[in-house]
Amino acid sequence: MKPKSRLMFIDMARSIAILLMLEGHFVDDSLMEVYRDRTNSIFTTWEFIRGFTSPIFLTVTGIVFVYLLMGNNHLKYFQNIRVTKGFKRSIELLFWGYLLQYYAFHVLQCIGVGIFTILVLYGLYKLIRVIPLWIYFFVGGTLVFSSYIYFATLPPTQYWPAGAPSFIQNMFQGEYSIFPILPRMGYTLYGAMFGVLLHNLKDHVKKWGFAFSVITIGVFLYFFLKEIFIYVDYKMGNQFYHIYKLDWLYECLGMVMIVLGMLMIIEKLIGEIKPSLFLKMGQNTLTIYILHMIILYGSITGFGLNRLFHHALTPWQAVTAVVLFLTLFFFIINYLDRIKEKLSFILVPVRTTMNRIFGIKD
Repeated sequence: MKPKSRLMFIDMARSIAILLMLEGHFVDDSLMEVYRDRTNSIFTTWEFIRGFTSPIFLTVTGIVFVYLLMGNNHLKYFQNIRVTKGFKRSIELLFWGYLLQYYAFHVLQCIGVGIFTILVLYGLYKLIRVIPLWIYFFVGGTLVFSSYIYFATLPPTQYWPAGAPSFIQNMFQGEYSIFPILPRMGYTLYGAMFGVLLHNLKDHVKKWGFAFSVITIGVFLYFFLKEIFIYVDYKMGNQFYHIYKLDWLYECLGMVMIVLGMLMIIEKLIGEIKPSLFLKMGQNTLTIYILHMIILYGSITGFGLNRLFHHALTPWQAVTAVVLFLTLFFFIINYLDRIKEKLSFILVPVRTTMNRIFGIKD
């Protein structure tokens, strides 16, 4: 039973997220400052949607990785091919992340560390089978999110750990902490928890009740959890460390759950979803991310499209340009297999070498 045929809503979520990322990065880099008006409902709606794009990526990464990992849960730790592939993937993400932006800690590095952390927690679970696996990930995600209570008290220019090298500080709070581990990795760990539950409850995933339960949890996190945090803060009387500052993290997580629940309903209404270019976008997110960094920002090459129109376009110009930008990536993904075939003289030896290093059979 192939996970993709059972969890097509996950591929839909990844496709939506990658398209929102491409659109969001392009518009954010090209739109004139004068049009960034938070009294304008169109701009605030765009900004709102952009706010939960990365949480979708981070959460879905945890879901997919652990769902596949659990498929071989009966095997010993290092006999599980998903474990060795996971370590390999973690190193690949760190490599590409630093190659594209050597001075910053970005989303690829955050996902790479997240996968590594999942594997460590999974190893603990295999040693200590008393506690259910989803609890490991729930506790991990909660602790990572809760760290923001402390980091929210630090001034933006106070880097942590104090005195550590900049590349270490960037992982937590540094000059170029774009996606710091604390608290962003919490989405990946909560996603891992959801992946365990999806696997354990796979007979119920396609039922209406499951989808509505996911949406209900999302609504609770988005609309009501903040009030509970404020009440707890009031009762504790803490004047310095405030739990309510975690609200934005759980609001984004709630929105991710709402989106996933809605996609479950769409999948149920449509029925079997045939392979398409749209779904293929979600199945090649790493390739798209790398290419968009090179094309838009000039990573590696030193010249990107942003040099031509950085904060220089009107809304209509930005909309037209972003449509062309998205079309370019649909074109690339449509012919990706042919491109890979032409580059097989490079890609095959690299893949073979990496697989040998990690003991993965071709």
